[in-house]
Order: sequence, then structure tokens, then C-alpha cells
Amino acid sequence: MKRVILILAFLCLAGPSAQAQAPDAAQLDRYADEAQKALGEQRYGDAARAYEKLRELSPQTAEVHAQLGLVYFQQNAFAKAVPSLRQALKLKPSLPNVDILLAMCLSELGQFQEALSGLRKGFRQSADVALRRSSGLQLQRAYTGLEQDGNAVEVALGLTRLYPEDPEILYHCGRLFANYAYLTTMKLSRVAPASLWMHQAAGEANESLGLYDAAVRDYRAALALDSKTTGLHFRIGRALMRSQKSKSEAEAQAARIEASKEFEQELRLDPTNANAGYELGELHRQAGDLDRARESFEMAVKHYPDFEEAQIGLARVLITLGKPEVALPHLRKAISLNPANEVSYYQLFLGYRALGNPAEQQKALAEFQRLHSLRARPDELLTFAPQEVTKQELDSAAEPR
Repeated sequence: MKRVILILAFLCLAGPSAQAQAPDAAQLDRYADEAQKALGEQRYGDAARAYEKLRELSPQTAEVHAQLGLVYFQQNAFAKAVPSLRQALKLKPSLPNVDILLAMCLSELGQFQEALSGLRKGFRQSADVALRRSSGLQLQRAYTGLEQDGNAVEVALGLTRLYPEDPEILYHCGRLFANYAYLTTMKLSRVAPASLWMHQAAGEANESLGLYDAAVRDYRAALALDSKTTGLHFRIGRALMRSQKSKSEAEAQAARIEASKEFEQELRLDPTNANAGYELGELHRQAGDLDRARESFEMAVKHYPDFEEAQIGLARVLITLGKPEVALPHLRKAISLNPANEVSYYQLFLGYRALGNPAEQQKALAEFQRLHSLRARPDELLTFAPQEVTKQELDSAAEPR
């Protein structure tokens, strides 16, 4: 965890007050200047030695103990920092931020229960951005160490709201969320091992691992317990579609037919399930049944207007049906939702070409080519969970001219 920035929160503790009980003001001034210069230059060893001299000369000056505690903290010498910070608070309880720094040291030493009060204060009350951030990370760590997982997740959610693009926070919170999900699932397996929800969780886990046949078995086991549960037929259909890559062409065709039936069954249970409507539309589109594909895609965008993939799928069908003017609004909607999707611009290129609009056609082509050149290789992408729906992709032979 980064600590150097915390210096700024505590520099105000040094200064004239350190000379209040000075037996030798000149000597105190010299060591104070050395200490602050070394601290500002992050020469913590030199700063520690200077503050230790100040402590010897003026042992009743709270600010000296506080600054020395800060230096030890920066050196990761938490066991040495704690007594210095305790002494500072004993001499002057009103010193700002020292109780928070003490709590962070205690947390680093694994003394989580004692640290909680100060960490809560730092995270919830501090106006200093760096101090609040560090307190939040330590508070999350303390709650985790005390096995108060719910409280740790609450802090993590707060951190991600306050610092939505902070890499360190995203990393620690991501680990926490993953661990919490695992622990919750393990608890589910203990309290209800044969439940619908356990079968569904097992199916999702198998699907994420690419074990699609096992996932289908788990989802069907869940349905056997309650045939009216929504979402399960969609998941079965999705797993069947994803299993195609490991099958022969005949087996893949059978899987697609079975998947279509599952999506249709899902829509009978829940006519508003846009995901099921979209997947069914995509199967119809790939099979060349454009009228049924259009109907399914239109159902998906009706219930979920911000469904980017469905907007693109519908536009593709409309262009193929010779209705490019009807397709364009759907592509513009998709682009407004995600301006970085090359598939949208490729379809826009096709739409303007069908309409005989060379100027807009060239603009769409140029943007497609720009995005296509920036596209990351698949092995550069981190994927921790399967996509909820099939992504729209370029046709294998697509090469605009």
C-alpha cells in the first residue's frame, strides 16, 4: 500500500511547538530543520535519527513523538511507530490524524480489533483524500482479518464509489468480491446442498470453466425442482450454443436446434426476456430465417432499448432484407451505446453503401478501419466470466472496399 503521500497530512505537526520546552533552542532548531528536510526528501532513516534526537531533548513534546511515529510508519517499522504515536496522543489527545495513523499501524501488525475505531474515523470522517483512501483500504483489510466479510464488502463498495479508477483499489476490491462470492457459495452448499439455487450456482461455475455439458445437467436438475423458474432455460440454451466448438458439425447443428427450443421455452415463461429473444434472433439470422430473426430482435429491443448487440443484430437483418434506411437508426443507437464497436461501423458502411451515399459510406469505412486497427488480440484480453449473450462479430469474409 502506498504511504509516502501521507507525509503531507502530518507535516503540520512539526514546528514552533516542538521548542516549547526546549533546553537548547538552537540545537532543537537544527535537528528540527534536519528532520523536516530529510522527511520532505523521503530520507526516512535520516529523518528518524533527527527526530530521535529531538525526542531525547524534548521528551514532553507531543508533536515530536507524532512525527517520529510517522517516519517509522513510512519505514514500515510499525512496531516502533505504535509506542511513539501512543505517547503523542497521551501528551496531546487533540493532535489531528495521529489516532488514524496509529490505527493503520495496528492494522499492519494484525491488531485489527483495536484498529477498527481509528480506521472507521479515517475512512468516514477524514477530509484528506490520501488519508481517507489509505484508511479505507486498511479498514477493508481489518474487517477481512476479523472475518466480518459483510462489513468488508460494504467498505469495498464505498471505496469503488469514491475511487472508481484507482488500480490498487480495484485490485483489492476485486479480490475481496471474488472471495466473498466463493465463501457465500460454500455456505450455500452447506445449508442447501440439494436446492435449486445450489444446482444453478454449480451450473454457472461449470459454464464459466467451459464445462458446458455439466452446466446443462446442473441447470436441468434445477428445473426439475421447479419447472417455472425463469432464466434457467435461457442458461441451458446459452450453454448449448457455447458447446458447439467442441462438437462435430452434426452435433453442433443438433445443439443449435435444442438451444432454439430452450430459448422459446424461456420466452413462454418470461416474454420480456430480451436475452432469450436476442439469442433466438441470432440463431434465426445465422440460419437464414430473416423474418423470424427480425421478429425476435425487435422483441429484444422493445423490452431493452439499450441492448447494443440486439440493435446491431436487428440492423444486420434489415440491411440484408433490403431495408437499410430502417436499419440506420438502430446502428446509430448502438454506436451511441458503444462508440468503439467496429461491427457497428461495418454495418453502417454496408447500410450507406446500399443507400448509395458515398460520403457517409467513406466516413463509416474510415472509422471501421481505425477501430479495426486498434482491436486487441484475443490473448491480450482478460476474461474472468462468460459474456451474458453472444457478441455480434464481423462476417469471416468481411473486407470492405
